[in-house]
Amino acid sequence: MKINVGFKQFVAAAIVAASPLAAWAAEAPQQLEQFITQVQSATGDFTQQRIDQKGQGKPAQSGQFSFKRPGQFKWAVKKPYEQLIVSDGKQVYQYDPDLAQVTQRDVDQSIGASPAAILFGSGSLDDAFNISSLPAKDGLDWLRAEPRSADAGFTHVDIGFKDAMPARLELLDSFGQTTRIDLSNIASNPALDAGEFSFTPPAGVDVVKM
Repeated sequence: MKINVGFKQFVAAAIVAASPLAAWAAEAPQQLEQFITQVQSATGDFTQQRIDQKGQGKPAQSGQFSFKRPGQFKWAVKKPYEQLIVSDGKQVYQYDPDLAQVTQRDVDQSIGASPAAILFGSGSLDDAFNISSLPAKDGLDWLRAEPRSADAGFTHVDIGFKDAMPARLELLDSFGQTTRIDLSNIASNPALDAGEFSFTPPAGVDVVKM
């Protein structure tokens, strides 16, 4: 049984129209604020990989994502197998075609104080996170978001920005494992179809409501 651990940690545990020169001069927390206020929707590609405490990595996953604030998003794993996570702003559906199973949760229950709330939510993050600047590395400007809740499922998530766009997330979970997510080919504020974030479970699959 395979589990999309990277995205589960990204959601449960788991970009800008601003002037580039102004964004480059700003520290990562300010770039995050610009991203939240000025980018209301986006599409792009991702790769993600989990690395254990010994530095051993699981096979990388890749796919496409899209989102529209507040709380609507699609995270579609294409390789090495397909899996789909969709939020319509009220419910989050996780569909595994191989298992013929859909897991359904409330958005607040699924996102809450998670990295998904940073990227896909809206409004102030102060109630859920302590956010601080980190030194630049790998050509990116970094910040650290630490959840205020003790049961968030992760210790912190570091987010690296490049050219005012989030380019990498590194999430440390409660078991000492790191999930790295790289974002690329991001298009900000595209016009998205009305049905982009709707989901109807296929006939014959099991639907598990959490």
